[in-house]
Amino acid sequence: MLLVTGGAGFIGSNLVAALNDAGRTDVVVCDTLGSEGKWRNLAKRQLADVVPPAELGEWLNGRRLDAVLHLGAISETTAVDGDLVIETNFRTSLRLLDWCTGSATPFIYASSAATYGDGAQGFVDDPSLAALKTLRPMNLYGWSKHLFDMAVAARAERGDKLPPQYAGLKFFNVFGPNEYHKGPMVGVLARRFDDIKAGRTIQLFKSHREGIADGDQRRDFIYVDDIVRVMMWLLASPSVSGLFNVGTGEARSFKEMMLAAYAALGATPLIEYVDMPEAIRDSYQYYTKSDVRRLQAAGYNGGFTSLEDAVADYVRGYLDSADRFR
Repeated sequence: MLLVTGGAGFIGSNLVAALNDAGRTDVVVCDTLGSEGKWRNLAKRQLADVVPPAELGEWLNGRRLDAVLHLGAISETTAVDGDLVIETNFRTSLRLLDWCTGSATPFIYASSAATYGDGAQGFVDDPSLAALKTLRPMNLYGWSKHLFDMAVAARAERGDKLPPQYAGLKFFNVFGPNEYHKGPMVGVLARRFDDIKAGRTIQLFKSHREGIADGDQRRDFIYVDDIVRVMMWLLASPSVSGLFNVGTGEARSFKEMMLAAYAALGATPLIEYVDMPEAIRDSYQYYTKSDVRRLQAAGYNGGFTSLEDAVADYVRGYLDSADRFR
């Protein structure tokens, strides 16, 4: 039996789909479904149980699991309730780590590229505590993830007991099907697609930095299918532990992503550039690019989908379809 926390969410539901496709129907999801239709992310799946987060501790008592895949979190980078974020993202993660340690259960968890802050220290996934202490996350979400990365690193460096496999994954800018419930945090392509399809002009941010063109702010965009492939590989590679970047190793612009969407539809690009709100202008990231050499050195050779191919698959297979869900 496998436990996927956050299994009704964006990345979690795509992982559950892959597990089902691989013949695993003994999948338990821990998540809050709410009343906004989040259940649709799982509507095509077979599950062994759906456990509310508040009941997870009791549910785990006496269980034997093949692995815990911990993706559940408050992931909004704009979150401001520090107590709630720390309880959900940090302390819950510690409790799961302790349970997996005590029960000798493999533990794979989601960290985030948000731990790197503005990128001034680079984007190298050095797992040492000394290196982690140099990072300065720019928001509460990134800090909560960073705290847990440091807690795991501290245990490893002290020689404390840990699960037989423990792997933290620093996801970069993930996009793909089943992200629609995320409201203001939904990816830019999903947010702009209906306007692109309708032939309306879309808006991207102007640049407020010298030497960077409008719309040329760059991110390491990674398709959710690639994220899932890495997690499935880890499940099949129990000897691999550590902290790993999961991105493509390429920095591509928002403009390039939008042009790829227009190309997938065979439509003429209609893009205008608007001023970035002053409230985010000083803290806005202009560039992220993962260093994936540690992941590759650990044995991962699954490759990554190009931005153009990923956008084409997302647009034609999901966004431009009557059924957008995987």
